[in-house]
Amino acid sequence: MSFTWSFSSRKEDVNCPRQYHEVKVLKNYTKRVTREMTFGTEVHKYCEDYVGEGKPLPKNYLHFKPVLDELLAIPGTRYPEYRMALDAEGKPSAYGSGYWVRGIVDLLIVDGDQAYIVDYKTGSNKYPDPKQLKLMALMVFAHFPEVQKIKAGLLFIVHTSFVDESYTRDQVEELWGHFRPDLQRLQASYDTGVWNPNRTPLCGWCPVTSCENYKERR
Repeated sequence: MSFTWSFSSRKEDVNCPRQYHEVKVLKNYTKRVTREMTFGTEVHKYCEDYVGEGKPLPKNYLHFKPVLDELLAIPGTRYPEYRMALDAEGKPSAYGSGYWVRGIVDLLIVDGDQAYIVDYKTGSNKYPDPKQLKLMALMVFAHFPEVQKIKAGLLFIVHTSFVDESYTRDQVEELWGHFRPDLQRLQASYDTGVWNPNRTPLCGWCPVTSCENYKERR
């Protein structure tokens, strides 16, 4: 395939190919940094520092401590904010260049042949998307050949809820199957130059003002 991707970019294309093309490919527009995005970045940093380096949590985030302490109790080597990348053959690649897909797992713990993946979420837990866990699992299986089993979860830290999944190495081909249809459609857009807009309730937050579906929020 002629493009590089990540979970977030794949999701943006699924939501609206037109926006993906204008923002990610042509770079004609830039997404506005929202208050929610700033909050998410801040929480991720404090969680990383607490779990990875033992730095105290700020007073206004101390209510996250019990669930983070549960993560600290899991045995194994911890890798906070761990960067991984794969080439087009699904083999480990450098994160910065020569990669086909890449991503960052918020917390990876490796204990012998078992690993744990945790992704912190600061938004709503109403519509969880575990596909991100599947992609991170594929990367862990590639980068850590000793790992045979993975327990993974989306930790909605504000709501103290956890959406968990588990995978084994013999499921690798099955896991890739969750991504192939979207990636094939994305490749078709690159090949044909057709990037159709997708009208959704999120159009009011879209930066692509040239789109026929754009409607300024009031």
